[in-house]
Amino acid sequence: MDLRIFTEPQQGAGYDTLLTVAKATEDLGFDAFFRSDHYLKMGDADGLPGPTDAWITLAGLARETKRIRLGTLMTAGTFRLPGVLAIQVAQVDQMSGGRVELGLGAGWYEEEHTAYGIPFPKEKFARLEEQLAIVTGLWATKLGETFDFHGTYYDLKESPALPKPAQPKIPVLIGGHGATRTPRLAARYADEFNMPFGSFEDCERQFGRVRAAAEEAGRQADEITYSNALVACVGKDDQEVARRAAAIGREVDELKSNGLAGTPAEVVEKIGRYAELGAERFYLQILDLSDLDHLELISSQVQAQL
Repeated sequence: MDLRIFTEPQQGAGYDTLLTVAKATEDLGFDAFFRSDHYLKMGDADGLPGPTDAWITLAGLARETKRIRLGTLMTAGTFRLPGVLAIQVAQVDQMSGGRVELGLGAGWYEEEHTAYGIPFPKEKFARLEEQLAIVTGLWATKLGETFDFHGTYYDLKESPALPKPAQPKIPVLIGGHGATRTPRLAARYADEFNMPFGSFEDCERQFGRVRAAAEEAGRQADEITYSNALVACVGKDDQEVARRAAAIGREVDELKSNGLAGTPAEVVEKIGRYAELGAERFYLQILDLSDLDHLELISSQVQAQL
């Protein structure tokens, strides 16, 4: 069972803070450090000191860490041309010695596009499908051969398909709640399917859809890793849980219903219930990046029991 730390820097975190959390992630034995890919805060957060770019951040962390996996939940397909993204991710994979994973989604937050002058196309999902075909196709092209793609939104001719990643295959993550197109894309392209912020019922239903889509596409359903992303708020007792919930502006009961919240024993029990549905990996959304004691508690009292 993998536990990964998942951060939301657009809410207010500079590179130095992210580096501190990533080093703690490595030192405390977690499997990976992931981050969101957003350029604008959400909700009541002040967002200071301002946004950090996901792949520039991961490039820096690639040189500052040794063991942990590094990736995005999820890179926004609207932010980057797929050929450019393939180059960026392959380069960061080289810089990390082969520890990168790419979560790629369609993009959804219109306000951040407006704020920074980024086009927000109406048809995003069809673009995502072409982006996945291009990124994975470029990486899979053999040295000395070229890659061509002729789609509705993108056209590539005689691409040298360079550079190559350090890994033989960079793992690709696809996620979401969509009932039809999302499972189909996961069946075709995903090494991992991630269910973000879903209930037991939602998770069971969506994992089942992805499994069925994989088998329909001629894949073994177990070729895909199934994971959950959930907010984490763990305390050694009820008082500490309440303090941590207040620090991120959430209610304890709501967090216990919708996330991994409570004492270590409560969180371990809930992880076990998701595992019974097929979850093999958990992305713990950490919203207070100044509270490194929180990570230490999860490492020593939750991770140690899994």
